[in-house]
Amino acid sequence: MLKWLFPDPLPVGSSAPDFSLPDQDGKTVSLQDLRGRNVVLVFYPGDDTTVCRRQLCEFRDRWADAQQKNTLVFGVNPQNAVSHAKFIGKSRLPFPLLVDQGQLMGALYRTKGLIVRRTVYLIGPDGVIRYVKRGTPGADLVLSHAV
Repeated sequence: MLKWLFPDPLPVGSSAPDFSLPDQDGKTVSLQDLRGRNVVLVFYPGDDTTVCRRQLCEFRDRWADAQQKNTLVFGVNPQNAVSHAKFIGKSRLPFPLLVDQGQLMGALYRTKGLIVRRTVYLIGPDGVIRYVKRGTPGADLVLSHAV
């Protein structure tokens, strides 16, 4: 009934929508340029909030595992580059945070809302979604789907 308001995430097996967004340093990141690598997208509501920090720091703590599995990790939310840079510095995150101004990417990935709908996607090297979960799935679980 309220699917238009609370849509399901994109399904496993579907092609991931392409995107081009700036990171905290203004460098443009495009999915098309990441082909051949696994890509984890962590859509999260706010920089430096308790649950978001815990979720992203779990990926930080599994960074060596991600690298061994040819996997790049990106946090995504609409906050600005300055906020992202402070969060990265404070939490020692080894991966970029993308600025999704206006939640345009969030709309493509069905995470757009009054606040970002916390969702994690794993996209395979071929651009196909291999794993998706709302909430805070563990980094180990997400990385276990990397090919």
